[in-house]
Amino acid sequence: MPRSMTGFGRGESSNYERKFKVEIKSVNHRFSDFVIKIPRFLNPLEDKIRRRLALDIIRGKVDILVHFESFSQKDVAINVNLTLADAYIEALSKLSNRYELGKLQSPTLELLAKIPDVISLERFESTLGTESGQDEIWETLDKAIEAALMQFNQMRNTEGLALVEDIAKTRMQAQKLVDEIINRLPQAKEEQSAKLRERMDDIMTRMEQKPDEARLLTEIAILIDKSCISEEITRLQSHFAQLATILEEKDAIGRKLDFLIQELNRETNTIGAKSSDIGTTNLVVELKSLIEKMREQAHNLE
Repeated sequence: MPRSMTGFGRGESSNYERKFKVEIKSVNHRFSDFVIKIPRFLNPLEDKIRRRLALDIIRGKVDILVHFESFSQKDVAINVNLTLADAYIEALSKLSNRYELGKLQSPTLELLAKIPDVISLERFESTLGTESGQDEIWETLDKAIEAALMQFNQMRNTEGLALVEDIAKTRMQAQKLVDEIINRLPQAKEEQSAKLRERMDDIMTRMEQKPDEARLLTEIAILIDKSCISEEITRLQSHFAQLATILEEKDAIGRKLDFLIQELNRETNTIGAKSSDIGTTNLVVELKSLIEKMREQAHNLE
C-alpha cells in the first residue's frame, strides 16, 4: 500500500525490570534519513535499530527517540580502584612526613569516597558486555520499536490512501482538460489557417503583389505543422494512462510519480509554447495547475 512520508508513532515495552519508550516521527525527504537519539550505552545497538526501521521505511526524514528506565540491580556495577586509593594514601603520608604534620591517621571512608575515581559507577556496561545481556535488552527494546512502528505505519497508510485517492481524482480532472484540448484541435487549426491566410494576404497587398495560391498554401501548411501538438497530446494521454496504473500499485510509488509528473509538465509546457489558440492556452493554464497539485501530493508519498 502506498504510504505517506509523514507519520508519528509511540510504543512502550517493559521486561527484565527495564522499560523502553520509543517515539518515531517523520517528514518528507527525497531520500531515507534516520536520526536516532538513544542513551549513550545503547550505541552498540544503533545499527540494529537502523536496519529494523529500514525494513518498513523507504523514504523520509525520520527521527527516533528512545527513552529508557532500569530497575535491575544487575545493570549497575560499583567499582573500587584500590590501586588509586593506595596511591592517594601514600601521597598523603609523604605530605605528612615532609611538613612534620605527625603520623598520618587512617583515612576515613568519607575521605576515600570523595577522592575522584576511587569509587566509580558503571551502568549497563557489564550487561551489554555479554551476548545474553544484549539479547535481553534488545528483546525489550524491539517490542517497543514494533509497537511504535505499528502506530506509525497505520497513520502513514491512512494518509497515503487519502493522497492516492486525491491524485486519482485530480488526474481525472486533468484528463478531461486534455479531452477538451483535443476537441478544440479542428477549430483551432481552421482559425489559425484563416489568420495566417489573412496575414499573408495583407503582406502581399502591401507589397503590391498577387499571392501565389500554391505557395501560400504550402507556407500555411508548414507553419501549421510546426505548431502541431498532436504528438504532445499522444504522449500526455500515454502518461495519464501510466499514472492510473501506478496509482493501483501496492508498493512505494513516490519516485515513479515524481518522474511521471515531470514528464506531464514538460509535454504541457510544450503544448502551451506551440499553440497560438487562446482557448487552448487557457486550458493549458488549468492543466498546469492540476499537474502542480498532483506534484505536491506526490511529494508526500513514500
